[in-house]
Amino acid sequence: MKKLIILAGATLSLLFAGCAKEEIRTLSVIPAPLNVELQQGVFLLKPGTGLYIDASDGDKTILEGCLAASSMRLKPVTTEEGHTIVLKQVEQLPEVNSSEGYVLTIDPDRVLIRATSGAGLFYGVQTMLQMADEKGLPVGTITDEPRFAYRGFMMDVSRHFFDKEFIKKQIDALAYYKLNRLHLHLTDAAGWRIEIKKYPRLAEFAAWREFSTWKEWWNNGRLYKEEGDKDAYGGYYTQEDIRELVAYAQERFITIIPEIEMPAHSEEVLTAYPEFSCTHEPYKQADFCVGNEKTFEFLENVLTEVMELFPSEYIHIGGDEAGKASWPACKLCQTRMKKENLKDVNELQSYLIHRIEVFLNAHGRKLLGWDEILEGGLAPNATVMSWRGTEGGLKAVDAGHKAIMTPGEFCYFDSYQDAPYSQPEAIGGYLPLAKVYSYNPVPDTLSADKVSLIYGVQANLFTEYIPTPEHAEMMIYPRILALSEVAWSAPVVKDYKDFYIRALKASDELKTKGYHPFDLKKEIGNRPGADQPISHLAVGKKVVYGLDAAYYPGYTAGGDTALVDGVVGGWTYGDHRWQGFIDKKGMDVTIDMEQETNIHSVGADFMQLCGPGVFMPAEVIISISNDGKEFTELKRIEHKVVKDEQLSFTHFGWEGETKARYVRYQAFSGEFGGFLFTDEIVVK
Repeated sequence: MKKLIILAGATLSLLFAGCAKEEIRTLSVIPAPLNVELQQGVFLLKPGTGLYIDASDGDKTILEGCLAASSMRLKPVTTEEGHTIVLKQVEQLPEVNSSEGYVLTIDPDRVLIRATSGAGLFYGVQTMLQMADEKGLPVGTITDEPRFAYRGFMMDVSRHFFDKEFIKKQIDALAYYKLNRLHLHLTDAAGWRIEIKKYPRLAEFAAWREFSTWKEWWNNGRLYKEEGDKDAYGGYYTQEDIRELVAYAQERFITIIPEIEMPAHSEEVLTAYPEFSCTHEPYKQADFCVGNEKTFEFLENVLTEVMELFPSEYIHIGGDEAGKASWPACKLCQTRMKKENLKDVNELQSYLIHRIEVFLNAHGRKLLGWDEILEGGLAPNATVMSWRGTEGGLKAVDAGHKAIMTPGEFCYFDSYQDAPYSQPEAIGGYLPLAKVYSYNPVPDTLSADKVSLIYGVQANLFTEYIPTPEHAEMMIYPRILALSEVAWSAPVVKDYKDFYIRALKASDELKTKGYHPFDLKKEIGNRPGADQPISHLAVGKKVVYGLDAAYYPGYTAGGDTALVDGVVGGWTYGDHRWQGFIDKKGMDVTIDMEQETNIHSVGADFMQLCGPGVFMPAEVIISISNDGKEFTELKRIEHKVVKDEQLSFTHFGWEGETKARYVRYQAFSGEFGGFLFTDEIVVK
């Protein structure tokens, strides 16, 4: 027989010779397998097709349940003989290196999946289920294993509460695409979501708030309510709910990792139990008092109950965005700092992280936290979840710690996935499917001996602007499919054009299963002009920035050449194309055209997104000069900056007829201050 060996891509067109004509079949699997070898022929799925499983009792039960819920309608049999699908757990599998790997062999009369673990068999089954169509399964062999051990998704159930049935539904999809960690963001200012029997006020009060949407609550006093109050919005998982979710996930080889925030993002706790804050006043504090010994008694009691419910290796303790504002004035915190010889509040936070880690380690668990846990020194056995870019993760890896990469630029699914004007309100940003897919968690610069410390990758869905299950699913799918391929598939088999075809098919399949994915067929795409360079007279010319009017270090867009590189910015200032200016001196840029030049127009685009403090300029001045010293003003534009809730773009420019060697463009902030962002000064 003719054999096709496929090393890249999983949308495979295959010719089968028949009596009447050749037939093209397509194999569509997400994430793309490591190695696919296909032959002519097909394993037909018949009413009497058997299912034989040779595995441990627990794994056998899981696998039987998985296939019973599928459309294959297989008949359990007690022998491998006959027209049968065989799942076999083996001692060794030389073809793969991971216990989650598998070998799937399909012959006309037999399907065999081999793996060294139940998880490996389960993932082989998921591949088989995706391969199957009304004609059966194409003959061949698939050898497959994951790139990363940790393949995760984080669901924020604090900002908006999602019930356990919704969580189960997402677990089903995550497992189907071979993700194996569900990180639940259970606690935050907007609501505490887990029953803790020793502290009943967490469920009775801290889990409930005014207003059903986070935005209304945030802008109207941020008050909490008693459970049962007619105006109360919220909810929590009982301990029985948690046990049910954990068991449901385990049956799909997914580990649920709980997150209990500390020392910050804890307004709900410190209003229900203000004695654990520095001032002991409700509605006043977001950070626990680290100097108070009772704080540690509370945290350890909470974590004890959490560990009884979640058997996960890791317990996530947050650790991000601590304001630490009350610590310098708190007598207890200052006493703690002196006693422990801590030089600043960063080291005080590190003291809390270290101490909680010792407690978790003593109970056989490991600490996981956002990359701020690096501040003041990282706890000895902690793993870092790197969200503020990749720097935190690489710093942790360099120090010999494991890191899970989850940078906002590639992994935060609360960002817009298409043109913002076409989407429900989001927190900002722009993260289309293609960009998620493009992420490589292991930088080329990382030394070979450190690569293994990149433990995995995770997508995050924070839900400030996502109040409904349907909206949440629209934000998750199909982007999580791209993340699954980043997490599982070797870079050599990845191809976006191929993946896009598979994602379209998978999205249709998700709809038939009752999910609500974003309609990829109607994707608008990036901001007009952002997909290819533009040409104008100033491209490549020398740029000089005015004294004290330099761009902000965090948003350089490439440095001194950014505003004349011919690259137009997209829908977000975080795409490395928009240059940012923040101080009151504003933006002052002079372009040397190298010789006197006929000029017909000078202009630049600015964006506004008031939430994160990005505003239009209040004044723009466009000037010209022939000596670079004395400038003649061409146009002065006064602009009334008005706060709104939309992402918007405005062009500020001049048109006419003039000659000049130097073009000066100045822009100044108005009463709201904040950032100015522009992408290109276009001279024509």
